[in-house]
Amino acid sequence: MLLTRQTLPNTIPDIAALDELLCRPTQALIDDLRKVDGDIMVLGVAGKMGPTLAGLAKAAAPERRVIGVARFSDPGVKDWLHARGVETINCDLLDEAAIRALPKAPNVVFMAGRKFGAEGDLSLTWAMNAHVPALVAQAFASSRIVAFSTGCVYPFVPVDAKGSGEDMAPNPPGEYAQSCVGRERMFEYFSREFATPGRLFRLNYAIDMRYGVLHDIATKVLSGTPIDLGIGHVNFIWQGDASSQALRCLAHCTTPTSPINVSGHEILAVRDLAAKFGARFGRAPVLIGKEQPTAWLTDTSQAVGLFGLPVVDTDRLIGWTADWVARAMPSLGKPTKYEVRDGRY
Repeated sequence: MLLTRQTLPNTIPDIAALDELLCRPTQALIDDLRKVDGDIMVLGVAGKMGPTLAGLAKAAAPERRVIGVARFSDPGVKDWLHARGVETINCDLLDEAAIRALPKAPNVVFMAGRKFGAEGDLSLTWAMNAHVPALVAQAFASSRIVAFSTGCVYPFVPVDAKGSGEDMAPNPPGEYAQSCVGRERMFEYFSREFATPGRLFRLNYAIDMRYGVLHDIATKVLSGTPIDLGIGHVNFIWQGDASSQALRCLAHCTTPTSPINVSGHEILAVRDLAAKFGARFGRAPVLIGKEQPTAWLTDTSQAVGLFGLPVVDTDRLIGWTADWVARAMPSLGKPTKYEVRDGRY
C-alpha cells in the first residue's frame, strides 16, 4: 500500500505497525528514485532513523540493492534490515581503509555522526562529524551524496519570523553544532574538488513515536514534569516524511553540493503543544521559565517547493503521540534536548 494522507491510520498500535508505516513509500518517492540509476548505500545505518530509511528505500525500489553500513553493535538491527531485503556490511567509518573497501554505490546517504554525549568526548565528536565526512567524500567522489546535517548549524533567529533560510551563514553556539559545520564544509570542499553532486540535508527534529520533541513534551505533561520554555518555539517533521525527502534528494542533487532545510513548515509554540497534550491527558502542564525571542528554527520553503508539504501533519502527530504515550508504549529513552540554548549536549 502506498502512503497517502488518506491511508494514514488514526492510531499506531505497536512497534511493528510503526515500522511498517515508516517504511511505506509515496508514489512521489518511487518516481524520484526512478530518475537516478544504481544501488543505494546508507552509511551509518544503525542510528535512530537509519534502519527505516533503508527499509523505505528498499520498499520504494525493490529491484535495487540497498546496502546498510555500520558497526552494528546491536546485532538485532542487522536482522531487522535483512528481513526487509537490505544488505549489510560491518564497517568502522573511522577506518579509512575500510571505507575505501566498500562497494562504490552510485547513491550514498550519509547518516553517520555524533550528537548525544558530544560534550563528553569532543575530540571524538569532531572526528565523527568532520574527519569521517572527509574520508567518505574522497572515497565516494563519483557518487551522489546526500549528507545528513542539522538545523543547529544556524544561529538562533527571531521566533516571529519565518526561520533561517539556506542562504544564512552558519554561526552556531557550542562545539557540537560547530563540528556539524565542519561536516558540511568537508562535503562542500570535496564536492567542489571532484564535481561530486550532493545535498546537505539540514534536518530539524524528526519525530517518531518513540522519541522526538512531541514525545518529550507529552511525556512531561503526563508525568507532571516541568517543561522549560527557554526554547519556546520549534519545528519538526514526521520521520517517515524526513526519510522520504532525504531519498528524494538523490534526484535533486546539485554540483557543487548545497544545503536544503527539512522540517515541518510551521513554527509551533512549546506552550501551545503542551496545552494540547494537557487537554488530551486531562491535566495541566507544568511550565517553567520564559520564552525567549529567538530559537533554532528553519524556513523549509525550498523543500516544500521540491517535495510538497509533509504527508503527516501536526495534528495527526499530536494525536499519534498522545495515544502512544498514554498507553506507555516503548521509548528510546533519548531526549531531544531541544530546550538547550548553549549547544552543550
